Amino acid sequence: MVKLTEFLRPYRAFIVLVLVLTFIQTMSSLYLPNLMSDIVDTGIIRGDQGYILREGIWMLSVTVLGGAASVLSSYFSARATAGFGKLLRTRIFSHVEHFTLREFDQIGTSSLIVRSTNDVMQVQQFVNMLLRMLVMAPLTAIGGIILAVRTDAPLSLVIVVALPLMSLAIWLLMRQGFGLFRAIQRKVDRLNLVLRENLTGVRVVRAFGRLPFELRRFDAANLDLTDTSVRVFQLMATLMPVVMLIMNLATVAIVWFGAVQINAGSLQIGNLMAFIQYVMQIMFSVLMVSMMLFMVPRAQASAVRINEVLALDPEFRDPEHPTEVGRGPGTIEFRHVTFYYPGGEEPALRDVSFSTRPGEVTAIIGGTGAGKSTLLNLIPRFYDVSDGSVLVDGVDVRKIRQADLRQRLGYAPQKAVLFSGSVLQNIRYGDQAASEAAASHAADIAQASEFIAEMDDGLGAGVSQGGLNLSGGQRQRLAMARALVRSAEIYIFDDSFSALDFKTDSLVRAALRRELAKASVLIVAQRASTVMDADQILVLDDGRLVGAGTHRQLMADCPVYAEIVSSQLSPEEIA
Repeated sequence: MVKLTEFLRPYRAFIVLVLVLTFIQTMSSLYLPNLMSDIVDTGIIRGDQGYILREGIWMLSVTVLGGAASVLSSYFSARATAGFGKLLRTRIFSHVEHFTLREFDQIGTSSLIVRSTNDVMQVQQFVNMLLRMLVMAPLTAIGGIILAVRTDAPLSLVIVVALPLMSLAIWLLMRQGFGLFRAIQRKVDRLNLVLRENLTGVRVVRAFGRLPFELRRFDAANLDLTDTSVRVFQLMATLMPVVMLIMNLATVAIVWFGAVQINAGSLQIGNLMAFIQYVMQIMFSVLMVSMMLFMVPRAQASAVRINEVLALDPEFRDPEHPTEVGRGPGTIEFRHVTFYYPGGEEPALRDVSFSTRPGEVTAIIGGTGAGKSTLLNLIPRFYDVSDGSVLVDGVDVRKIRQADLRQRLGYAPQKAVLFSGSVLQNIRYGDQAASEAAASHAADIAQASEFIAEMDDGLGAGVSQGGLNLSGGQRQRLAMARALVRSAEIYIFDDSFSALDFKTDSLVRAALRRELAKASVLIVAQRASTVMDADQILVLDDGRLVGAGTHRQLMADCPVYAEIVSSQLSPEEIA
């Protein structure tokens, strides 16, 4: 369990200042009723104008001091809590960056977004209030009780009756609110999930005319959150009238019994006014504590959710004593690899063995769900094998630092993910040190130069979030250029040709064979025409490697491959 308080350590100086300034503010507020009492009983009743002026100036000075302390306390408290939130969000982000795909699947992307934003904000707000109330509330309550008893002990019996009543009312209301605050965060997760799915899938929603269904789905999640929030706010709204009723009844009782004592000559008017102020301060301190306690369940729920992320260790880490690997030829070998997805009953890959050599293109083909992308994901160690081993240049990938391993790879994923920015920035994502000429050359290989030249500003043209201002084929070619700009020994293209026309597909493959003559190239493809001229073709079927060889060898010896090719190409094209 990670202690969230450790993120406040860099701001200890600010926290100390907040506590000191809050102490000054509290003491000044407790001292003011006493000054007011002296002015009324000594100055006004006796008609001593000089005394009134002197005490008034002193009272004004104390007020200015308390106000200044309050402003500075708020400033330093905001600085400390804002810094706390920044460090916490940074820690969550950096921790999540080390997650394997299994951890992402376990928590969910939408939930991670809510935990990094909304949950951190809830904890941050609670810490801000806690810093202010930690000194003020107990000091005001204790000091107010002591001063009220010193002013008039018999009249203090009103406090003995009012405080338990107020505390009971607050406890009864809060008991109902604890569970609701925990439920709110879960329902925020659900609402964020529905909203995110709808926004990212807006084309599918419109294409199938499912807007009414999505509106109903969103309304259901929104209404569920709204109903719970309304119940919470109703409880909070009920709290203030109940507390104010008790406070006003206490004031009426104090004025009633105080008037009796004034009439009997045992209490002065100024002391009565000061006593009322002390009681109000006591009541308000209890109210402040109750408001803070109302935030505890939601902040606690958020803290638990944040800790679930920070305490979640990635499925695998770098080895304690990694094997140092330099620039090698880039051979890849699978030795009897079996892989199960988390929770899977059947393996996604079963006893797969093969090897690649530098300067050769290895293509992988198979039906949907055959395990093609799964196989590629084991090379950069997005997942670890369940049995067997994956070796790069004769070294098990589990013995290599992940950063060192991935530095040797050029990777174009199945989904061509682009980032907001320029075309050049997206290509340079593969190598930040790449020159503009190198980026332009990578675009040439990926056959992206033509459409880039047609865009305003060329390489400097803007790319929207996810590359939505580009076509599917353009996104795939930019993703390939991003992989190619890196000087690597191994290049992996996971179905990166699916959105390309046959001519562009052929030009890209020819350019890859020409430019990557010394590298190991792995290509996953659905089209038989894309893999036919590969040096080695691997055929997967239901997670098993059922064939390996050239196109001619597989047409003769592998029925699965022959069936795939026959279903896509005419006899003339096959010949």
